[in-house]
Parts: sequence; C-alpha cells; structure tokens
Amino acid sequence: MNTDFIRLTDEMINTELFADFHRHQVVTKCHRKINGEWVIIDNPFVEDWGEKEFECLVECLKNTVRTGGVVIGAFDDSKLAGLASAENTFFGSKGQYLELSCIQVTEELRGSGIGKRLFRLICEWAKEKGAERLYISAHSSVESQSFYKAIGCTEAEEYSPEHVEKEPFDCQLEYVL
Repeated sequence: MNTDFIRLTDEMINTELFADFHRHQVVTKCHRKINGEWVIIDNPFVEDWGEKEFECLVECLKNTVRTGGVVIGAFDDSKLAGLASAENTFFGSKGQYLELSCIQVTEELRGSGIGKRLFRLICEWAKEKGAERLYISAHSSVESQSFYKAIGCTEAEEYSPEHVEKEPFDCQLEYVL
C-alpha cells in the first residue's frame, strides 16, 4: 500500500472526495462514566454515513480550513483512505488545548496504520502552533477507545463544557504534545 498524506485546501474538500469512503461501524459496547467510574456497557448500534452526513462533514472541514485549522487527507491509489482535522482555536484554563476535530479511516483500511500516521501529523501541526495538548471528544465505542489508548491518549484533565454538551456520551481525552 502506497499512501500519500496531503494537506487539503478548501477547494479540494467536496462530497466527491468521499465517493469511495466507507464510514461504517458496527458498535456493540461503549465506555460510559457511571458514578465517577469508567465502565463498558452493551450499546449496540450501527453507524453508517450517507450523503447527508458527508455533506455536513464537508462544510465542517471547509470551515476548519477557512478559520486557520488543518485538514490532512490520506490517499491510497488516489482514493481517500482517511482524514484528520484540527481546529485553530486555543482553549483550556491556560490556553493549552487545540482540538482534534475529526479523524476517520475508511472501514476497509482500519488497522493499517493510516489513523496513527494522521494523528502524528496533526500532533506535529498543533505543536508548531504552540499547543501543549491535543483535545479529543472521542466516540465512546470500545474500538474507538482502543485506538486512542494505543496512541497514548488519556482522559482529559479539563473537560470542555461545550464538547460535553454537544456529545454527552463521548469520552473527553487529551494527548500531551
């Protein structure tokens, strides 16, 4: 597999980019914080993105680029294999965080190392911007949390109230740069 990693411009981001991208995930178990303790619960559902979800993602990614953030695409044989984005707004009690707003790998290439490479590239960008930590409001599925744990993420020292309100079942994580 020969994967190219490219920083995407506003003009490169459109729904056609996702023509062969499969955002599909079968979830059976999720992490939940109950009475201050993390537990794994049964929570079966299927996430399967369609045109509407990708249109929303395109608008979000375009906004990220327009506001000084970064979007990096991973391409395998000219097809989008994965992408990651980070926002350009510092937050936290000491302005220590920049947000990893998106990281996705097409279903058939998960586990190939593309996600880890995308994450490292986002970390390099955030570090160059002066961030001390990357903040991630992450999907609570066991599989997603296993990925974040494997790359060294831990529970966020400070929770962002906006992120918790927007996605109350997400796990609030951070990565020290």
